[in-house]
Amino acid sequence: MSLPSQFIQKNYDDILIYHYVEELVSDFSKFSDESYNNDVVSVNEMPFLLRIRFQDKSTQKDLVKLFHVSNGQASKILRKFEDKNLIQRKEDPKNRRRKIVELTPKGIEKTDAILEHIITWENNHNMNDDEIKTLKKLLFKFLSKE
Repeated sequence: MSLPSQFIQKNYDDILIYHYVEELVSDFSKFSDESYNNDVVSVNEMPFLLRIRFQDKSTQKDLVKLFHVSNGQASKILRKFEDKNLIQRKEDPKNRRRKIVELTPKGIEKTDAILEHIITWENNHNMNDDEIKTLKKLLFKFLSKE
C-alpha cells in the first residue's frame, strides 16, 4: 500500500484515525478489484452478507439502520441474495410481521470464501502476528462503548 504524502513517519501520530480508516478501506477496495472476481456478491455487498452471518437474528430493518441505507436499497440487496440462494427470510415466532434473515448453506459457503479473501488481505501487510494482535486489541478498545 502506498500512502498519500501526508502520511509520513514523522507525523503519523498527528493524522486522524478517520484518515487511517479511509486508507484501509481504499486499500481493501483496490486489493479486491485486483483479486476478487465474483459475480454473486460485490465488494459493496460483502458487509451485508457478513453481518447476517455474525449477527444473531438480523432483520432488514436492522441492516437498514446499521448501514444507513434506504429500505429499498436493503430490500434490493436481500432480494438478490435470496435469488442466489444465499439467504432465506423466516417469520419471527415472537412477531409474525418481522422477518429474520438467515444464511443458507450456500450463503455460509460464500461467506467462508469472503472471509478467506479478507484474511489474505489482512496478512498482505508488513506486520507480524504480535503487531496484528495489538492493532486488533486497540481497534476493539477504540470501538468499545464500555
